[in-house]
Amino acid sequence: MKRIQDSLQVTKQPYIEDVGPRKIKSIKFSLFSESEILKSAEVEVYLGLYYESTKKPIQNGLLDPRMGPPNKNGCCETCHGGFRECPGHYGYLVLALPVYNVGYLGTVVDILKCICKCCSSILLDDKERRDILKKMRNPRTEFLKKSELHKRVVKRCNAMAGGQKTATCSKCGYMNGMVKKLQLKITHEQGNRILDEINVAISDKRELRASVSVPPELDPKVVYSLFKNMSDEDCELLYLSDRPEKLLVTSIPVPPIAIRPSVFVDGGTQSNENDITERLKRIIQANASLHQEMSDSSPVKSLNLWIDLQMEVAQYINSDVRGVPLHMQAQRPLSGFTQRLKGKQGRFRGNLSGKRVEYTGRTVISPDPNLKITEVAIPILMAQILTYPERVSQHNIEKLRQCVRNGPNKYPGAKFIRHPDGSEISLMFASRKRHADELKFGYIVDRHLEDGDIVLFNRQPSLHRMSIMSHRARIMPWRTLRFNESVCNPYNADFDGDEMNMHVPQTEEARTEALMLMGVQNNLCTPKSGEILVASTQDFLTSSFLITRKDTFYNRASFSLICSYMGDAMDPTDLPSPAFIKPVELWTGKQLFHMLLRPYSKMRVYVNLTVTEKSYSGKGETMCPSDGFVYFRNSELISGQLGKATLGNGNKDGLYSVLLRDYKSHAAATCMNRLAKLSARWIGNHGFSIGIDDVTPGENLVKQKQGEIHRNYKKCEDCITQFNEGKLAVQPGCDAAQTLEAEVTMSLNKVRDDIGKICMKALDWRNSPLIMSQCGSKGSPINISQMIACVGQQSVGGRRAPDGFIDRSLPHFPFKSKFPAAKGFVAHSFFDGLSATEFFFHTMGGREGLVDTAVKTADTGYMSRRLMKALEDLAVYYDSTVRNASACIVQFMYGDDGMDPSQMEEKKGRPLNFSRLFMKVKATCPPGGEKSLSYSEICEIVNDRLSYHDMTPEGGCSEAFRASLSDFLIKNLAETLKNLRESLLLGEEQYEGDDRGYLEKIALNISGITKKQLQVFLNTCISRYHLKRLEAGTAIGAIGAQSIGEPGTQMTLKTFHFAGVASMNVTLGVPRIKEIINAAKKITTPIITTKLLSAANLTAARMIKARIEKTLLGQVAKSVKIVLASRLASIAISLDMETIQVSQLCIDAYTVKQSILQTSKIKLKEHQIKVLNPRKLEVFPQANKDKLHFELHRLKNKLPAVVVKGITTVQRAVVNKEQQKDRKNDVKGETYELLVEGTGLLAVMGIEGVDGRYTKSNHIMEVQHTLGIEAARVSIIDEINYTMSSHGMTIDLRHMMLLADLMTYKGEVLGITRHGVQKMKDSVLMLASFEKTTDHLFNASVNGRDDKIEGVTECIIMGIPMTIGTGMFKLRQRVEQVELNYQPDPIILEALLD
Repeated sequence: MKRIQDSLQVTKQPYIEDVGPRKIKSIKFSLFSESEILKSAEVEVYLGLYYESTKKPIQNGLLDPRMGPPNKNGCCETCHGGFRECPGHYGYLVLALPVYNVGYLGTVVDILKCICKCCSSILLDDKERRDILKKMRNPRTEFLKKSELHKRVVKRCNAMAGGQKTATCSKCGYMNGMVKKLQLKITHEQGNRILDEINVAISDKRELRASVSVPPELDPKVVYSLFKNMSDEDCELLYLSDRPEKLLVTSIPVPPIAIRPSVFVDGGTQSNENDITERLKRIIQANASLHQEMSDSSPVKSLNLWIDLQMEVAQYINSDVRGVPLHMQAQRPLSGFTQRLKGKQGRFRGNLSGKRVEYTGRTVISPDPNLKITEVAIPILMAQILTYPERVSQHNIEKLRQCVRNGPNKYPGAKFIRHPDGSEISLMFASRKRHADELKFGYIVDRHLEDGDIVLFNRQPSLHRMSIMSHRARIMPWRTLRFNESVCNPYNADFDGDEMNMHVPQTEEARTEALMLMGVQNNLCTPKSGEILVASTQDFLTSSFLITRKDTFYNRASFSLICSYMGDAMDPTDLPSPAFIKPVELWTGKQLFHMLLRPYSKMRVYVNLTVTEKSYSGKGETMCPSDGFVYFRNSELISGQLGKATLGNGNKDGLYSVLLRDYKSHAAATCMNRLAKLSARWIGNHGFSIGIDDVTPGENLVKQKQGEIHRNYKKCEDCITQFNEGKLAVQPGCDAAQTLEAEVTMSLNKVRDDIGKICMKALDWRNSPLIMSQCGSKGSPINISQMIACVGQQSVGGRRAPDGFIDRSLPHFPFKSKFPAAKGFVAHSFFDGLSATEFFFHTMGGREGLVDTAVKTADTGYMSRRLMKALEDLAVYYDSTVRNASACIVQFMYGDDGMDPSQMEEKKGRPLNFSRLFMKVKATCPPGGEKSLSYSEICEIVNDRLSYHDMTPEGGCSEAFRASLSDFLIKNLAETLKNLRESLLLGEEQYEGDDRGYLEKIALNISGITKKQLQVFLNTCISRYHLKRLEAGTAIGAIGAQSIGEPGTQMTLKTFHFAGVASMNVTLGVPRIKEIINAAKKITTPIITTKLLSAANLTAARMIKARIEKTLLGQVAKSVKIVLASRLASIAISLDMETIQVSQLCIDAYTVKQSILQTSKIKLKEHQIKVLNPRKLEVFPQANKDKLHFELHRLKNKLPAVVVKGITTVQRAVVNKEQQKDRKNDVKGETYELLVEGTGLLAVMGIEGVDGRYTKSNHIMEVQHTLGIEAARVSIIDEINYTMSSHGMTIDLRHMMLLADLMTYKGEVLGITRHGVQKMKDSVLMLASFEKTTDHLFNASVNGRDDKIEGVTECIIMGIPMTIGTGMFKLRQRVEQVELNYQPDPIILEALLD
């Protein structure tokens, strides 16, 4: 019957997808029972010996050949495989008595807390038991919920038998006491009640008169029998996936020899054994001793040996276990299994998540401006060692034959030939000529690297994805890796001895993916903010700055020569018209940049941009006297001296950014290459160096410096004098000493800046440091002023130099001196040389910087790792949502608009810079006689275009973009045009003058737009916007983590910023970012920014401040006296009503009474406090006569500290004054807000006069408790943004939104710490590779967790392609079927016929 069914044919076969080789779907964690261990083992191991005298492994020893070959020459006796083929087989070792498994000891204790120690039933009553079991069995209950339920059960049972209480078992009536875990022991304290009963029972026996103490220890054997008696239902209730007796060790599986190899040393005289083998040997010895003693029946000795065996087994699993007796400690530390797995060097992080690879090289780097930015020069020495396996085809057979002939030692050669059957031929000694002739299609030749090969180039620390990019190889002589200096920035490399790594991808797919995704030209922009990253640096900026000076002119010969520098005289060039024709033809340096961008007239690259350089005077635009306004129109440089803002990195409006956005990456890369060549050659011929005369100050400069320092010293002296006389006006929120420090520090910090400005004016334009500072290639005005004029104030921890001796900083100064020189002001310059004390202060400042950097590196590194682990599996899916690996939605639309952060053109992260695009359209599409549109016509065309499908949310357009485009065209452009026409009298009432035509032209030129221009502009904007959508599959989580982690390394660590008030500090920098992403419960400087309903009224602000700040009874009481009468003793409190009224506090004796009653520490009842009148009250203590005196004095000391008004958690509140400005930056008026230091957001919002809608706190957890999870999300975004921007970092808001969403998407704020990540992620492997490796693995096996290999970490560990990026989809290809022709081969046929 079966055979008939097998042969039964169905007319239509079901489609079965051919998935190729099978891959692991999931991993289930479970426990091994004794029978399973015995079943999987091949041999019993009971001898603690290794080899016989003949070096042959001993049978049933630790290196039994049935467990696998012990070394390279051996053979496995189970599967008969060699050292490379045999995977190894398990053995087993039966223990004389059961022992605890140290990994499960916590679980064992938890189970014992919940069960009866007599009948093994759960201690809960039936109803409670059924309720919890129902919840546990619910298939929809998540793992975390089950864990919480389990913890609740343990807590409930623990409470029942806690302290002196005992829990009576409902089934058998046994009294269960408290279960405690000691070092590898479990004790069961049955409470004093049982002991009392026993002592009563034996009181009549004289010989047992001494009281009895029950031995409290629960040994593993008892526990084993208890666990065996547990019902399966109870196991389910305690969230155990398997029988609990498996948690104890009765038999040990002996691991295969493959994971504990034995190595012969000293020429094979002795063997070096693995730590695990050593541990097993000690277990076997302890086990044998215990066996022996048990058969000899000496219980006390057996007990001690049992404890020793327990200790050995515990150390086998975890060698760091506590409480190892001295006699059992090994001479050298032997690592256990836990040590193998955990930590940076363990299996998870060291061998599974990341591995060492072949085909890599590392050496020193050096610059070479003649290389393209996409190239890297590789020394021939490296190219001969690194190979690429190239398959022989008809296109490359001759080249490969030559490589084979050259062999491994001659470049270009080859090292190996691989045949399709897998055999490999080394060309080191083989007859190369014969092999070259026998080369066939389909063979693979491992040839040396050659020009044009793809290599990956990387520099550590790899902080973002641009730290590893792919370049094309250029094989060159000498011994360093070389690349174009423009690419220094993404790698953060310099050439002071840095080394870099290189890796050669070995397959065509890897090469393609490296080129397309990691190519330098595809990573010119950083996804952190969309700024350009690969851009000109240092020398290139200096030479561009000097070439584009207003007074640089070249004759035909030199201009042509410089043009030929750009492209090695290989490119076609059309010289532009000269700027001067008579008396001799001259071209300007600015025209060189026209040639750089558009070398010949047919080239259609029209760059239009305006940038303000550092030297821009702020007025006159193109007519700026210092030529700081850069204006390119249709690739011609009209005005401006080029510097870092135009050609450097970190700018969205620079030349390369514009080229990249308008003409794609090839144009930007070509331009960089051309500038690098031009600059290197030009500056080499022109010369640029720095000498001591560049930093020698002139006489005039020295006089000005002395005057400036003297003037500021005088100011400081005045302040110090006022302070000493007590006349110094105090700043809000500060005392006199703080005010003095603030004033002095402010004036001294100003000295350096002012002297810097004087320096910049006094120096000649040819001064090298000045040129470098102006063009942005290196240095700043402060550096110049430190070299030439004055080093300035040295700060330590944000303050002036502290006192190192009693009341003075150094013994060279008078006591309590506050003068600038005594507190770290360095008046000399580096040119003059510092005095001894100045040098000492300078080193104090420098030391702080060094320590800071070292601490910060470790902190930011760990922070980046945590961020990466939490965010790694977030990706954009095909429905535009952002989900994690298990498809939980984190965002419905990435960043609310689904845009790619690396392609945002506007400074604040909006997709397009409309004003620049509009300028480009006007320049590239001249009106050509067309009329300008009127206001109504513009509105009509715009509204009509915005109604198309591609401008609706369904068509993929966000509301924000649509609104911003409409605003730009209608509000800005059309309104300006309307106002202009009215001012030119071209309004509605027709102006019929002769010059109307001219006026129309003027209006069109200034702000008019023709129909053609408007259409081109709209279409350009909309088509560009749609191209900036984020692709599905983008690993946006990893990019976000890097974008937040990488700037952390550039931040200063301990930054305190004054939030508008001198003495109010706010933590910033790395500590603040850490607080935010850890979701810290307690932060260092919580501040509540309070907006007021009547913001312009200072009196109201002061009243609210008084209500918020805590006022103590001692501050408003005239007196607190003890009154002793003959019968009664009391404390009389009289209030100072004048002070209360001046401070506008609504306090009287009745409110004070309530405040005293609410203060828990004083413990007074209502009848003990008597109000005599609104300004007086009496307190009567309750105590015995002998204690009355003490009670009175206790109350007298405690009462002044009672808070009678304000919020107890608030330290202080400061009124902050803000100037309101209108559009023209004119001051309109002043408003006041309160900065409240401390917590208590809800209480502050509830105070009368506070505008709760705009009051916010920087404490995220408090915001969540007060206002909910959405407010917490916004708060996280705002706080990270504020911290980053106060350090001058620009980060796209979308990254912060993603982080905030991930931290809040579960409905509570989860920190990016081990506790938070545990709640975010389900995968055991991912959590194990993060922190607490073994804990996660042990818990997973107790709970029977199933890890579906979905996330990034799990896929990497299991060696499966991850479902992110190119792994998100499967690709199917239709292959045409080959028609089989069954005719005989014509050649053979001819031979037969002959």
